[in-house]
Amino acid sequence: MIALARSRIVAPPGWSRWLVPPAALSIHLAIGQAYAWSVFKPPLESSLQLSGTASALPFQLAIVMLGLSAAFGGTLVERNGPRWAMCVSAVCFSTGFLIAALGAATGQYWLVVLGYGFIGGIGLGIGYISPVSTLIKWFPDRPGMATGIAIMGFGGGALIASPWSTQLLGSLGADASGIARTFLIMGLVYAVFMTLGVVLVRVPADDWRPPAGPPAGASTARPLVTTAQVSARSALRTPQFWCLWVILCMNVTAGIGILEKAAPMISDFFAHTAAPVSAPAAAGFVGMLSLANMLGRIVWSSTSDLVGRKNIYRLYLGAGALMYLLIALAGDSSKPLFIACAVVILSFYGGGFATIPAYLKDLFGSYQVGAIHGRLLTAWSTAGVLGPLIVNAIADGQKSAGRSGPDLYTTSFFIMIGLLVVGFVANELVRPVHPRHHQPPEKADQLAAAPAAPKGAEQ
Repeated sequence: MIALARSRIVAPPGWSRWLVPPAALSIHLAIGQAYAWSVFKPPLESSLQLSGTASALPFQLAIVMLGLSAAFGGTLVERNGPRWAMCVSAVCFSTGFLIAALGAATGQYWLVVLGYGFIGGIGLGIGYISPVSTLIKWFPDRPGMATGIAIMGFGGGALIASPWSTQLLGSLGADASGIARTFLIMGLVYAVFMTLGVVLVRVPADDWRPPAGPPAGASTARPLVTTAQVSARSALRTPQFWCLWVILCMNVTAGIGILEKAAPMISDFFAHTAAPVSAPAAAGFVGMLSLANMLGRIVWSSTSDLVGRKNIYRLYLGAGALMYLLIALAGDSSKPLFIACAVVILSFYGGGFATIPAYLKDLFGSYQVGAIHGRLLTAWSTAGVLGPLIVNAIADGQKSAGRSGPDLYTTSFFIMIGLLVVGFVANELVRPVHPRHHQPPEKADQLAAAPAAPKGAEQ
């Protein structure tokens, strides 16, 4: 454990801070495989005689555990450092695949749920927050860009995992044995890939400053950007934290409502038009949304460094509501409009994830921002249940009533508009954190200080 301690990974003089984003990417590109779980649903259903609901259980549990482990493990991540967190993530995520492989091989589906959903989900949560605080400390001048690069990997992980999983299942077989071997190979490969991040990651020395950056304690012209520090415990007592919780929950609910049901949604929407959507075209639509999700994380979060976090969330929530309104009003009259609006919504979905750590840093400072971020991710767990539940329940009810086409989803879209308006209002309510929640400067310095470290690294 000594090799994983924060004091052992302080960067030496001359070490480049641009090596930290690749370390973070090695973790996020791996755990982003979660978005490609749908590839395993059909073979699991046919080989183990599962229902669609049952085959979704590992993914749902993984998302729930992501939020819970991030919330409860955030303080440990801050205390023990990014190398420890990345190592825990790699062990849990890879072990989850190996246990799932055993479950598939023996026909014990509960082992798949336990491995991929519970243990792998812990790896998801710890891995997701593991580089956030470190990136913000290395890039105080560009926190949105830095976290966007890393979290972009989570959105883009499915672009690698989906075709790779499909190829493995095609080569090894889509029966229980083939699924088991696919899980085994993926678990071992991801273990090696994530280890690269564990070895590469470093934290800055206490006296390190970004090149040409402002001196420590310099004031900023932006009213929502603080130079004070707020602990994770104190942050939970502020209205700002809960406003951001609502903002993230509403934005994620609106995006995941489309993402979770993208292929059947576009097929249903245009089923009665002159040019219905084929299965390959629906799969292409899913890939397009995944690309928008990934690119939105780096493009919009980097933009937030220029325009401010509050303004960028006005865009996510306000323009997102407008996109949903256009889809609802246009119905099945324009396929390009539907696709364009969905792509924009998913880019805002990804951007919201990547921008929230920088928003937290602006309001609460860099001290314990990883722990605060972990607690905020419970909003994701809530939205991961809420979004699919709204869309699927209403669509099922409309089908039972004999309706089809856009009628299956119009009500859901208007509900999403309402949720985005709620998020917009919450964003408008965000104000600077009251000084009574700030850590005394001497206490914050004492708690944040690492053991004796070499002088700062350069760019």
